[in-house]
Amino acid sequence: MHEALRIRRSWVRILAALILVGSARQANAQGFISPFIGYNFGGDAGCPEITNCEDKHANYGVGFGALGSIVGFEAEIAHTSDFFGATPNQSTGVLTFMGNFMLAPKIGPIQPYGLGGIGLMRTTVESAGQDNDQNQVAWDIGGGLIGFFSAHVGVRGDIRYFHAFEVIDFSRFPNLPVRDTKLDFGRFSVAVVFKF
Repeated sequence: MHEALRIRRSWVRILAALILVGSARQANAQGFISPFIGYNFGGDAGCPEITNCEDKHANYGVGFGALGSIVGFEAEIAHTSDFFGATPNQSTGVLTFMGNFMLAPKIGPIQPYGLGGIGLMRTTVESAGQDNDQNQVAWDIGGGLIGFFSAHVGVRGDIRYFHAFEVIDFSRFPNLPVRDTKLDFGRFSVAVVFKF
């Protein structure tokens, strides 16, 4: 027990040091907004892999935050309709709202990044007059690359993995491909980035 507490305190110190370093470097940070479109793959999504998939369902949303020369922070909201597939008598959707810490070293006009965070995953199912909305705490991890054409405009390619901490119960809906599971999936997206 004491060993676990010591390790936890070590991680807290490391995280605090990273935040302090990031805060010191963020004096020149710029705000950004980044609308995107993409599709889900793997896990519980309709596409088993990122390539060779005919059953893509569009995922769209927007990220916004602050980006410096080394670190950044981002809040992101995204939505997917027909996440579990499209049927005439049933509609489904997944909404995510995540807060992420970014490591993003700037190399000229290119800025590769890795990120991770925590937030909310909301699943909705409407079928035969029954509605089921469930909220789960979730985490995400991923990365990508931003290329800037000018000081304020760029494009972005991004791959992320989302995973719920809690089990969702869809046992009332026999047509769904999942029952009791911790929902997880990957997402590929492209975006425009506006810095201000």
